[in-house]
Amino acid sequence: MNAPARLGLYGLILVVVFTVSGFTASAVIDDDTVQSWAEETPEVHQKPGSDDGSVSACAAELGLAQAHNGYQLTEMSAPDQAGAQSELSWVVTGPDGQPATGFELDHEQEMHLIVVRSDGEHFRHVHPEHDGAGTWSMPWEWEAAGTYRVFAGFVPEGTNEGMTLSTTVHVAGDYDPVPVDQRVTETTVDSFDVEVEGGLVAGEGSELIITITRNGEPVTALEPYLGAFGHLVALRDGDLAYLHIHPHGNIPEDGETSGPEIIFEAHAPTPGRYLLFLDFQIEGQVHTAPLVIDAVTQAGRGTGDEQDGEGEVHDH
Repeated sequence: MNAPARLGLYGLILVVVFTVSGFTASAVIDDDTVQSWAEETPEVHQKPGSDDGSVSACAAELGLAQAHNGYQLTEMSAPDQAGAQSELSWVVTGPDGQPATGFELDHEQEMHLIVVRSDGEHFRHVHPEHDGAGTWSMPWEWEAAGTYRVFAGFVPEGTNEGMTLSTTVHVAGDYDPVPVDQRVTETTVDSFDVEVEGGLVAGEGSELIITITRNGEPVTALEPYLGAFGHLVALRDGDLAYLHIHPHGNIPEDGETSGPEIIFEAHAPTPGRYLLFLDFQIEGQVHTAPLVIDAVTQAGRGTGDEQDGEGEVHDH
């Protein structure tokens, strides 16, 4: 057999081998498992010309890293199924590998714990207690099955640097995801109507104005909560990348009230859909309003295609 014929036969054999391998893999690994692997792998965008170190820094900046600058989120313990009452606990270790015990106040708390399911459902923002020896904990019960991302936000003592570390927790049971298939610029929570105006532009700061009304009347009794008249969390749909949000204005005084508008500046790293969760306090009670908006590219700003203000309300 001449050389061209042998090469042709060899190529045919390779095609057959890879085809059979593909069918075998599909038979062994079901489509749901493959999809779950894809969903659980956070997408980290590497800057051109950067190395692996900058990728890790990017993940840390977006709250998708479990460790950063020597600090690590460890020993996460949680109930393993929905409806089981137990305890959620974890330890933050420092650069010396030992449990960190010193933390500075950040927005009036030493630790901000944010928990949300991978589809954006079952959002919670709470403030756990510290035992003084390095373990944070609080009573916990999952409302539904699924994969949850747990964010721990804190400022280590003496660093003056806030950081957000995260990990995932899998809760057994039948998972019934709720797709984020539309924007929500208006919603109602506990009889309060909440509306967001303004749009996100990827790669730069964007102003968001949130207005709260009740029965058509402006709400002017917003009370200080976590050092502002509202606290906003923004997460990128898909990987739940954590955005940096800053409220406008000075820190309110005790007893001071405001409203109906709360103004924030948000920084979206990429175009796409973002989930917003606004916490606001009235008469000592905290309410949480979920919203959904899109970030556009700088080239697409002002077209009105993505941010036309015509949001629809749904239970999200």
